[in-house]
Amino acid sequence: MPIITLTTDFGWKDPYVGAVKGAIYKELEGITIVDISHEVAPFNIAEAAYIIKNAYHSFPDGTIHIIGVDAEHTPENKHVAVLLNSHYFICADNGVLALIMSKLRPEKLVEINIHDRISSNFTTLDAFVQTACHIARGGTLEVVGKPINRIRAIHGVIPKIADSKNVIHGQVIYIDNYGNSVTNITKEIFDEIGKGRKFEISARNERFNKIFHRYSDLINFNDKENKRDVDGKGLVLFNSSDHLELATYKSNPLTVGSASTLFGLQINAPVIITFVES
Repeated sequence: MPIITLTTDFGWKDPYVGAVKGAIYKELEGITIVDISHEVAPFNIAEAAYIIKNAYHSFPDGTIHIIGVDAEHTPENKHVAVLLNSHYFICADNGVLALIMSKLRPEKLVEINIHDRISSNFTTLDAFVQTACHIARGGTLEVVGKPINRIRAIHGVIPKIADSKNVIHGQVIYIDNYGNSVTNITKEIFDEIGKGRKFEISARNERFNKIFHRYSDLINFNDKENKRDVDGKGLVLFNSSDHLELATYKSNPLTVGSASTLFGLQINAPVIITFVES
């Protein structure tokens, strides 16, 4: 039986995560449920998109991913089920899959239409759970929805490229546990537009013209340890997910500070890369 994962903005205080899991276990005894994250900022679609993009491919093909972020079912926020890259995604049609679908085409895509058979207003508990359990039993998407051709994209998930091809307009889409500010600019986009040219990265009052490979590359290990003075110094690198990240060395937003606190690089803060001819 396939795995079902959960990514939501429910947090841990309220009963919602437990209720969703209980509803799944009622339907499928012995199913494996994995929590990817329940700490997505409320209604933050870009943050959810970043998290699911960088987690789903670690699971086996056939895994079913429930994404319960901004998921209330309305005429403008329909529910969809997608077979993409051999994984199933069940979510609202609110753009949350934009990061994944930017380079991939769905194998199947349906608008879920079983809501009239369910008498609850907790959409993740009802329509999403019923759809996930149907798929886990070997059911097809066509039984729970009608085929559609496309789903929505959202502003902010994909960076904008200037017509001149000299500037990338990005923004911070995620703050990690260390306070590092992760942008929507990927290494692929940087290499494609930059073509090896010199560059300047501007983020609020900060300017950078070098991208490091690792956090520790900021250190000159030839200096004595008490002479290094690197704690809190800013740096830029492509993180393990190949997203451009602005960080400080050994940051901690609760003590010494971090890129998000020291530089003011919170969610949606603009990050601009300007390329210059060599």
